Amino acid sequence: MSFLDLENKTILVFGVANKKSVAAHIGKTLAEAGADVLYSVRSQERKKSVAKLIGNAPVYVCDVEKEGEIARLKNEVAKDRKTLHGMVHSIAFANYSGGGGPFHETTKKDFLQSIDITCYSLIQLANAFKDHLDKNASVVTVSISTTRMAAENYGYMAPAKAALDSSLCFLAKSFSAFSNVRFNSVNAGLLKTSASAGIPGYVDSYLYAEEMTLRKKALTTQEVANTAVFLLSQRSSGINAQGIVLDAGMSINYFDKDIVKRAMRPPSQDEKS
Repeated sequence: MSFLDLENKTILVFGVANKKSVAAHIGKTLAEAGADVLYSVRSQERKKSVAKLIGNAPVYVCDVEKEGEIARLKNEVAKDRKTLHGMVHSIAFANYSGGGGPFHETTKKDFLQSIDITCYSLIQLANAFKDHLDKNASVVTVSISTTRMAAENYGYMAPAKAALDSSLCFLAKSFSAFSNVRFNSVNAGLLKTSASAGIPGYVDSYLYAEEMTLRKKALTTQEVANTAVFLLSQRSSGINAQGIVLDAGMSINYFDKDIVKRAMRPPSQDEKS
Protein backbone atom coordinates (compact mmCIF):
# COMPACT_ATOMS: atom_id res chain seq x y z
CA MET A 1 0.00 0.00 0.00
CA SER A 2 1.32 3.44 -0.90
CA PHE A 3 1.26 6.42 1.46
CA LEU A 4 -1.85 7.94 -0.16
CA ASP A 5 -3.64 4.57 -0.46
CA LEU A 6 -5.49 5.61 -3.62
CA GLU A 7 -5.04 2.32 -5.43
CA ASN A 8 -8.33 1.21 -7.02
CA LYS A 9 -10.19 4.17 -5.54
CA THR A 10 -12.66 5.57 -8.07
CA ILE A 11 -12.43 9.33 -8.63
CA LEU A 12 -14.60 11.35 -11.03
CA VAL A 13 -12.78 14.37 -12.46
CA PHE A 14 -14.64 17.31 -14.01
CA GLY A 15 -13.14 20.05 -16.15
CA VAL A 16 -10.38 18.71 -18.38
CA ALA A 17 -10.07 20.94 -21.45
CA ASN A 18 -6.53 20.19 -22.62
CA LYS A 19 -3.17 18.96 -21.33
CA LYS A 20 -2.54 22.24 -19.48
CA SER A 21 -5.74 22.00 -17.44
CA VAL A 22 -5.52 21.67 -13.68
CA ALA A 23 -7.99 18.79 -13.97
CA ALA A 24 -5.72 17.02 -16.47
CA HIS A 25 -2.78 17.22 -14.09
CA ILE A 26 -4.93 15.96 -11.21
CA GLY A 27 -6.23 13.04 -13.26
CA LYS A 28 -2.74 12.07 -14.41
CA THR A 29 -1.39 12.22 -10.86
CA LEU A 30 -4.30 10.14 -9.57
CA ALA A 31 -3.70 7.53 -12.26
CA GLU A 32 -0.01 7.38 -11.32
CA ALA A 33 -1.14 6.71 -7.74
CA GLY A 34 -3.17 3.74 -8.95
CA ALA A 35 -6.62 5.32 -8.80
CA ASP A 36 -9.47 4.41 -11.14
CA VAL A 37 -10.02 7.78 -12.81
CA LEU A 38 -13.21 8.75 -14.64
CA TYR A 39 -13.63 11.99 -16.53
CA SER A 40 -16.56 14.25 -17.36
CA VAL A 41 -16.26 16.95 -20.01
CA ARG A 42 -18.58 19.60 -21.40
CA SER A 43 -19.20 18.39 -24.96
CA GLN A 44 -18.78 15.56 -27.45
CA GLU A 45 -16.11 17.60 -29.22
CA ARG A 46 -14.19 17.98 -25.97
CA LYS A 47 -14.57 14.25 -25.33
CA LYS A 48 -12.78 13.46 -28.59
CA SER A 49 -9.84 15.72 -27.83
CA VAL A 50 -9.53 14.69 -24.19
CA ALA A 51 -9.62 10.99 -25.07
CA LYS A 52 -6.27 11.45 -26.79
CA LEU A 53 -4.76 12.64 -23.49
CA ILE A 54 -6.08 10.05 -21.06
CA GLY A 55 -5.90 6.75 -22.88
CA ASN A 56 -8.56 4.20 -22.01
CA ALA A 57 -10.12 5.99 -19.04
CA PRO A 58 -13.90 6.43 -19.30
CA VAL A 59 -15.04 9.87 -20.47
CA TYR A 60 -18.59 11.11 -19.98
CA VAL A 61 -20.25 14.23 -21.35
CA CYS A 62 -22.09 16.66 -19.09
CA ASP A 63 -22.73 20.34 -19.63
CA VAL A 64 -23.51 21.44 -16.07
CA GLU A 65 -25.32 24.51 -17.38
CA LYS A 66 -28.00 22.43 -19.09
CA GLU A 67 -31.01 21.16 -17.15
CA GLY A 68 -31.08 17.41 -16.67
CA GLU A 69 -27.53 16.61 -17.79
CA ILE A 70 -26.18 16.13 -14.27
CA ALA A 71 -28.92 13.62 -13.44
CA ARG A 72 -28.18 11.78 -16.66
CA LEU A 73 -24.48 11.72 -15.87
CA LYS A 74 -25.12 10.28 -12.43
CA ASN A 75 -27.14 7.43 -13.92
CA GLU A 76 -24.45 6.69 -16.51
CA VAL A 77 -21.68 6.63 -13.91
CA ALA A 78 -23.76 4.47 -11.55
CA LYS A 79 -24.10 1.85 -14.28
CA ASP A 80 -20.32 1.64 -14.64
CA ARG A 81 -19.07 2.03 -11.06
CA LYS A 82 -20.71 0.97 -7.83
CA THR A 83 -19.13 3.69 -5.69
CA LEU A 84 -17.21 6.93 -6.03
CA HIS A 85 -14.45 7.61 -3.53
CA GLY A 86 -13.96 11.16 -4.66
CA MET A 87 -14.86 13.94 -7.08
CA VAL A 88 -12.78 16.77 -8.52
CA HIS A 89 -14.66 19.94 -9.50
CA SER A 90 -12.44 22.04 -11.75
CA ILE A 91 -15.15 23.97 -13.56
CA ALA A 92 -15.37 27.74 -13.93
CA PHE A 93 -16.50 30.24 -16.53
CA ALA A 94 -16.57 33.98 -17.11
CA ASN A 95 -17.44 35.66 -20.38
CA TYR A 96 -14.37 37.71 -21.28
CA SER A 97 -15.28 37.93 -24.96
CA GLY A 98 -15.99 41.65 -24.62
CA GLY A 99 -12.48 42.28 -23.32
CA GLY A 100 -13.62 43.01 -19.78
CA GLY A 101 -14.92 46.32 -18.48
CA PRO A 102 -15.38 48.10 -15.15
CA PHE A 103 -16.84 45.77 -12.52
CA HIS A 104 -19.89 47.98 -12.01
CA GLU A 105 -20.83 47.42 -15.65
CA THR A 106 -21.04 43.63 -15.24
CA THR A 107 -24.25 42.38 -16.83
CA LYS A 108 -26.74 40.33 -14.87
CA LYS A 109 -26.59 37.59 -17.52
CA ASP A 110 -22.81 37.24 -17.34
CA PHE A 111 -22.70 37.38 -13.55
CA LEU A 112 -25.39 34.75 -13.02
CA GLN A 113 -23.93 32.46 -15.68
CA SER A 114 -20.57 32.60 -13.93
CA ILE A 115 -22.16 31.78 -10.56
CA ASP A 116 -24.16 28.95 -12.12
CA ILE A 117 -21.18 27.24 -13.76
CA THR A 118 -18.45 28.11 -11.26
CA CYS A 119 -20.32 27.60 -7.98
CA TYR A 120 -23.82 26.17 -8.26
CA SER A 121 -22.58 23.27 -10.39
CA LEU A 122 -20.70 21.91 -7.37
CA ILE A 123 -23.86 22.01 -5.25
CA GLN A 124 -25.81 20.23 -7.98
CA LEU A 125 -23.15 17.58 -8.48
CA ALA A 126 -22.86 16.92 -4.76
CA ASN A 127 -26.62 16.50 -4.45
CA ALA A 128 -26.88 14.27 -7.52
CA PHE A 129 -24.08 11.94 -6.39
CA LYS A 130 -24.77 11.98 -2.63
CA ASP A 131 -26.01 8.39 -2.55
CA HIS A 132 -23.25 7.19 -4.84
CA LEU A 133 -20.35 8.59 -2.81
CA ASP A 134 -18.52 6.39 -0.34
CA LYS A 135 -19.28 7.49 3.22
CA ASN A 136 -15.67 8.68 3.57
CA ALA A 137 -15.39 10.22 0.11
CA SER A 138 -13.55 13.47 -0.58
CA VAL A 139 -14.73 16.25 -2.88
CA VAL A 140 -12.16 18.79 -4.04
CA THR A 141 -12.77 21.95 -6.01
CA VAL A 142 -10.32 24.44 -7.52
CA SER A 143 -10.53 28.04 -6.35
CA ILE A 144 -8.16 31.03 -6.22
CA SER A 145 -5.68 32.13 -3.58
CA THR A 146 -7.73 35.15 -2.53
CA THR A 147 -11.06 36.67 -3.46
CA ARG A 148 -10.26 39.85 -1.53
CA MET A 149 -7.89 41.31 -4.09
CA ALA A 150 -9.65 43.44 -6.71
CA ALA A 151 -7.77 42.36 -9.82
CA GLU A 152 -9.64 44.42 -12.40
CA ASN A 153 -9.02 42.05 -15.30
CA TYR A 154 -10.34 39.06 -13.32
CA GLY A 155 -13.59 40.88 -12.68
CA TYR A 156 -16.70 39.08 -11.52
CA MET A 157 -15.04 35.66 -11.51
CA ALA A 158 -13.64 36.51 -8.06
CA PRO A 159 -17.13 36.93 -6.48
CA ALA A 160 -18.12 33.66 -8.16
CA LYS A 161 -15.13 31.95 -6.57
CA ALA A 162 -15.99 33.57 -3.23
CA ALA A 163 -19.42 31.97 -3.46
CA LEU A 164 -17.73 28.65 -4.24
CA ASP A 165 -15.46 28.96 -1.19
CA SER A 166 -18.42 29.68 1.08
CA SER A 167 -20.46 26.83 -0.37
CA LEU A 168 -17.86 24.32 0.81
CA CYS A 169 -18.75 25.06 4.43
CA PHE A 170 -22.45 24.52 3.86
CA LEU A 171 -21.93 21.35 1.81
CA ALA A 172 -19.64 19.90 4.47
CA LYS A 173 -22.17 20.72 7.17
CA SER A 174 -25.20 19.31 5.35
CA PHE A 175 -23.38 16.10 4.33
CA SER A 176 -22.20 15.57 7.91
CA ALA A 177 -25.79 14.66 8.82
CA PHE A 178 -25.45 11.32 7.01
CA SER A 179 -21.79 10.77 6.06
CA ASN A 180 -18.14 11.67 6.56
CA VAL A 181 -17.81 13.12 3.05
CA ARG A 182 -15.37 16.03 3.06
CA PHE A 183 -15.42 19.18 0.91
CA ASN A 184 -12.23 21.17 0.42
CA SER A 185 -10.66 23.46 -2.14
CA VAL A 186 -7.22 24.07 -3.56
CA ASN A 187 -6.89 27.85 -3.67
CA ALA A 188 -4.24 28.46 -6.28
CA GLY A 189 -2.27 31.54 -7.20
CA LEU A 190 -1.79 32.52 -10.82
CA LEU A 191 -1.16 29.59 -13.18
CA LYS A 192 -0.10 29.20 -16.78
CA THR A 193 -3.16 27.48 -18.26
CA SER A 194 -5.13 27.82 -21.48
CA ALA A 195 -8.16 29.05 -19.54
CA SER A 196 -6.20 31.84 -17.87
CA ALA A 197 -4.88 32.94 -21.25
CA GLY A 198 -8.39 34.14 -22.06
CA ILE A 199 -8.33 36.70 -19.25
CA PRO A 200 -7.48 40.19 -20.57
CA GLY A 201 -3.98 41.27 -19.53
CA TYR A 202 -3.30 37.99 -17.76
CA VAL A 203 0.31 37.60 -18.91
CA ASP A 204 1.39 40.79 -17.15
CA SER A 205 -0.46 39.75 -14.00
CA TYR A 206 1.15 36.31 -14.12
CA LEU A 207 4.66 37.73 -14.49
CA TYR A 208 4.04 40.22 -11.69
CA ALA A 209 2.73 37.44 -9.42
CA GLU A 210 5.84 35.41 -10.17
CA GLU A 211 8.01 38.31 -8.99
CA MET A 212 5.89 38.53 -5.82
CA THR A 213 6.52 34.92 -4.77
CA LEU A 214 9.20 34.29 -2.19
CA ARG A 215 11.05 31.96 -4.53
CA LYS A 216 10.69 34.22 -7.60
CA LYS A 217 9.22 31.29 -9.45
CA ALA A 218 5.57 30.92 -10.35
CA LEU A 219 3.28 28.29 -8.93
CA THR A 220 3.04 25.24 -11.18
CA THR A 221 -0.08 23.37 -12.16
CA GLN A 222 1.53 20.16 -10.95
CA GLU A 223 1.93 21.64 -7.47
CA VAL A 224 -1.80 22.34 -7.42
CA ALA A 225 -2.51 18.80 -8.60
CA ASN A 226 -0.31 17.31 -5.89
CA THR A 227 -2.26 19.13 -3.18
CA ALA A 228 -5.61 18.15 -4.69
CA VAL A 229 -4.59 14.50 -4.77
CA PHE A 230 -3.53 14.68 -1.12
CA LEU A 231 -6.94 16.13 -0.24
CA LEU A 232 -8.61 13.27 -2.12
CA SER A 233 -6.75 10.72 -0.01
CA GLN A 234 -7.56 9.60 3.52
CA ARG A 235 -4.22 11.05 4.63
CA SER A 236 -6.08 14.37 4.75
CA SER A 237 -9.03 12.95 6.72
CA GLY A 238 -8.85 15.71 9.33
CA ILE A 239 -9.26 18.48 6.77
CA ASN A 240 -12.83 19.51 5.98
CA ALA A 241 -14.50 22.71 4.75
CA GLN A 242 -11.12 24.33 4.14
CA GLY A 243 -9.37 26.18 1.36
CA ILE A 244 -5.70 25.26 1.09
CA VAL A 245 -3.84 28.30 -0.27
CA LEU A 246 -1.01 27.67 -2.72
CA ASP A 247 0.70 30.89 -3.76
CA ALA A 248 4.41 30.24 -3.11
CA GLY A 249 4.34 32.91 -0.40
CA MET A 250 2.99 35.70 -2.60
CA SER A 251 0.41 36.83 -0.05
CA ILE A 252 3.04 37.83 2.53
CA ASN A 253 5.52 39.41 0.15
CA TYR A 254 3.91 42.69 -0.90
CA PHE A 255 6.77 44.71 0.63
CA ASP A 256 9.60 42.85 -1.06
CA LYS A 257 12.42 45.43 -1.05
CA ASP A 258 13.29 44.98 -4.72
CA ILE A 259 9.68 45.41 -5.85
CA VAL A 260 9.21 48.45 -3.61
CA LYS A 261 12.41 49.94 -4.95
CA ARG A 262 11.27 49.53 -8.55
CA ALA A 263 7.83 50.93 -7.77
CA MET A 264 9.28 54.05 -6.16
CA ARG A 265 11.85 54.65 -8.91
CA PRO A 266 11.36 58.04 -10.59
CA PRO A 267 9.80 57.67 -14.05
CA SER A 268 12.12 57.89 -17.00
CA GLN A 269 11.70 60.54 -19.73
CA ASP A 270 10.04 57.93 -21.98
CA GLU A 271 7.56 57.03 -19.22
CA LYS A 272 6.77 60.71 -18.61
CA SER A 273 6.01 61.30 -22.27
